[in-house]
Amino acid sequence: MWYFNSPLIVFGEDALSELASIEGQRAFIVTDANIARLGYVDMVGQQLAAAGLDYQVFAEVEPDPSVETVKRGAEQMRQYAPDWIIGLGGGSSMDAAKAMWVLYEHPEMMPEEINPITPLKLRQKARLITIPTTSGTGAEATWAIVLTDAGEGRKLGLGSRENMADVAIVDPVFALRLPPQITADTGMDALTHAVEGYTSTWRNDFCDGLCLVAIKLVFAYLPRAVADGSDKQAREKMHNAASIAGLGFGNSLAALAHAMGHSLGAVFHIPHGRAVGLFLPYTIEFVGESMAERYADIARFLGIGAASSPQPARLLANHIRDLARSIGQPQSLQEAGISAEQFETMLPRLVENAESDATLVVSVRIPDSTELTRLYRHAFEGRRIDF
Repeated sequence: MWYFNSPLIVFGEDALSELASIEGQRAFIVTDANIARLGYVDMVGQQLAAAGLDYQVFAEVEPDPSVETVKRGAEQMRQYAPDWIIGLGGGSSMDAAKAMWVLYEHPEMMPEEINPITPLKLRQKARLITIPTTSGTGAEATWAIVLTDAGEGRKLGLGSRENMADVAIVDPVFALRLPPQITADTGMDALTHAVEGYTSTWRNDFCDGLCLVAIKLVFAYLPRAVADGSDKQAREKMHNAASIAGLGFGNSLAALAHAMGHSLGAVFHIPHGRAVGLFLPYTIEFVGESMAERYADIARFLGIGAASSPQPARLLANHIRDLARSIGQPQSLQEAGISAEQFETMLPRLVENAESDATLVVSVRIPDSTELTRLYRHAFEGRRIDF
């Protein structure tokens, strides 16, 4: 037995106007300072005003949100007592909103206690709306929460099916002003979600089609979105791809590239999408023949001639590297700006963090400590995986 969870998804041009039809009294918007400066909070506020709702804004979410930020936001939420919570921004803001919501309804809990097993019985005080402003994390359509324990320098994989949003508003207007670098980083995140969702040990019939379509959309439209941010079709397709990939991997789970990428992000503060996208071809090569049929499926769906290839993993990994190169993504940890000295100093921490990451367990081939160390070394140097 398995489950498929999804919010109500409102997508396409003018999707934001859905907010004008909600019923309630007060909304609490969780976002970051940059989103507020761009005027996106005002856009949301206009729709809330049309619905007759007052609102308060918490614009203090940082990249890779910390446990302390979540606690602070939850306390403000308790003082304001909203009946709607709105996560507006990238994955950091939406994950923070999910966690704050749990603590708002359960003041006795600590953020690190949020898990899929403990019943939460949410929606006694509020419901959740997620509005992505980047095209990659898929957090609007998943129940996962990733927070950072700053003291220990590691990321925490948390979440419960109950903390999935009630409504996700996927309006491409928010992506039109994304700079090329963020477009590229978040696009690689969406691709990694879809590829790993299709090839994890928890893959299933309900997610397969979503993952394949998301992969195809990313290859078709990400280069266009990076090259010309005003390309409305490319922006809309990438915004949809991110949510579709979120539904896919959110109901099957990500794998090894995420375990390694979470660790890298916590230690070196590399943006999440850039980190997992960098590791994706290396982990595909590592898994290799264990997923040959699935990698061949992806390659055929992309039309890159896997039918005649004896090594579909290598073929797909190279195709992903070509895409990443075309949009200016680093191919190695050296290219990502990490020095040899920094790398060697922090390598034990990188391995330790990856080994404790929840996504590692659904990789078809799970590396031991020695293999993880070699994987990181190969990725640092930009060498193909041959073991």
